[in-house]
Amino acid sequence: MHSNKMEMVLDYKPVEQKKQILKLTIFSISDTIFPIGGSLESGKMYGIARSGIKRVFDITVAVLAIVLLSPLMCVIALAVKISSRGPAIFHQERCGYDSHPFIMYKFRTMVAGAEHRGRGYELVRNDKRITRIGNILRSASLDELPQLLNVIKGDMSLMGPRPMIAAQVAELDPRQMLRQQARPGISGWAQINGRNALSWDERIELDVWYVENWSFPLDLMILWKTISTVVRRDGLYGEGGINRTVKPDFDSK
Repeated sequence: MHSNKMEMVLDYKPVEQKKQILKLTIFSISDTIFPIGGSLESGKMYGIARSGIKRVFDITVAVLAIVLLSPLMCVIALAVKISSRGPAIFHQERCGYDSHPFIMYKFRTMVAGAEHRGRGYELVRNDKRITRIGNILRSASLDELPQLLNVIKGDMSLMGPRPMIAAQVAELDPRQMLRQQARPGISGWAQINGRNALSWDERIELDVWYVENWSFPLDLMILWKTISTVVRRDGLYGEGGINRTVKPDFDSK
């Protein structure tokens, strides 16, 4: 009897080791096929950084949305191009997962070179730099549609903290930097809980909470509530009709 117990103990360790090896292999394959960010060697690892289902969902929805909305996007691009001088698509470098830079796309809603005029990156209600078509696009958040391409490329996610410019990231303290441990999103937890009406610190705290508490059902809830937020046009502008950003000098959208 004693001999049998010893054999069972000896057989148990290799099985557990095989399970661990299998688990590591699965994570490795998942990160290769669906590069979410994060690694097994990194310190605290959030569920959002390991979720293959989030990436699959992002790609599926983004592809379907582009197919269904491509006629609308073509009409918008043509309207932007005809209504004012400049390109239909606005490109800007933003910080993605782990603050890695990427080029974010939007339909242009302001006159060309707007960041060098008026209040710079700050935006105010009835801003003269916003074109007539741009005002319509911003009120319905249609200017964000090109970011579906960023989602397919892997720069962004459907849901997550909004992407910042490098100067904004430089203002984050160590705790706030946790928001950078997720792909930036087209919509997010802060966007359905106040959007630009929130203060800088309030937005960042909501972003951090999202990263620490992410779940797939939470993303589905954000997606659903984003629709009502856009329809009601909640939080388009901050206090005093100004979209303030870092301290408050940069574009918040």
